[in-house]
Amino acid sequence: MDPAVVMGIRSLDLRARIVVDGFRTGLNKSPRHGFSVEFSEYRQYTQGDDPRFLDWKLYARTDRSYIRLFEDETNLRCYVVMDVSRSMSFGSLGYTKHDYGRTIAASLSWLLNRQGDAVGLALFDEKVRLVIPARYRPGQLRRILVTLEEPTSGKSTAAGDALEHAARRLNKRGLVVLISDLLAPVESFREGLKLLRGCGHDVIVFQTLDPAEQSLTFDGPRLFVDLESSQQIYCDPEIVRTEFSEQLSAHNAAVRAACDEVGAVFVPLSTNQPLELALAEFLQGRRSRR
Repeated sequence: MDPAVVMGIRSLDLRARIVVDGFRTGLNKSPRHGFSVEFSEYRQYTQGDDPRFLDWKLYARTDRSYIRLFEDETNLRCYVVMDVSRSMSFGSLGYTKHDYGRTIAASLSWLLNRQGDAVGLALFDEKVRLVIPARYRPGQLRRILVTLEEPTSGKSTAAGDALEHAARRLNKRGLVVLISDLLAPVESFREGLKLLRGCGHDVIVFQTLDPAEQSLTFDGPRLFVDLESSQQIYCDPEIVRTEFSEQLSAHNAAVRAACDEVGAVFVPLSTNQPLELALAEFLQGRRSRR
C-alpha cells in the first residue's frame, strides 16, 4: 500500500494490522499462519498460547494439545529500539519520519506478538526515555502501541546508549531492531552494535530518511533550522546540493560499514517506500543470520 494511505489511518493498531496482513497475504498463500517456513518442534499447549497454532491432527491421535513451533518462532526475544529524537519529527510527505518509524515498530511488534514471541520496546533521544521489558503476555502489545504514541523529544540522538541498555536487558540470545534516521556521528552507536553482536544477539538496523533530506529538493534560498540544536543556516539548496549529497552519502556508507563490520543487517528506507518492505527485509535479515 501507498505509505501516505497507511499514514492517513489514525489508529496505530489498525495501521499495523493492515501492514502485517498485506505482507502475509503477499508472502504466503498457504493455510498455515505465521511467516516462518521451517518446522522446528512441538511443545505442550499452555494457557495464553495462540490456539491457531494447535496441531489438531496430533491432538486427535494423542488426546493432548501441542503447539507447533517454527524456526523463526522458537525462543525469540526481541527488543525494538525506537528513535524519538526531534530530528525524527521532520517530514515532507504529509507525515514524519517518526510516524513512519513507529508504524514499522508497531507492525513488527504486532507480528512477533501474534506468533507468540516475546517483544519489548525502548524509546530514546539523548538518553533512554521509556522501556517495556520483552514479554509475551496478555496486554503486552497494547502497552507497546500506547507507548509508541509518545511524541518526539530531546536535543540529540544517542542510539549507542539505547543499544547498550538493550544488551543489558537480554539475558540470553535475542534480536534487537533499531529504527532511527541515524543522523548522528557513527561512533555514537558503533560500540553499541559491537556489544550486542559480541553478546551473540542478532541486530537489524532500519535507517529511515525523508526523500527531501536525501536530495535537498527545495526551491530557492531559505532558512534551515536544525530540529535538535536549533542552529540556523540560510543558504540556497542549488548551491550546496552537490556537497550535501556527497557528505550524506559518505555518512550513510560509514553507517553501513559499521553494521557490516560486526555482522548487523543494515536496511536503508525512504519514507515514501511501502512499509511492507520493512517486514520483508526483517524476515530476510532473520533468515540470513540463521
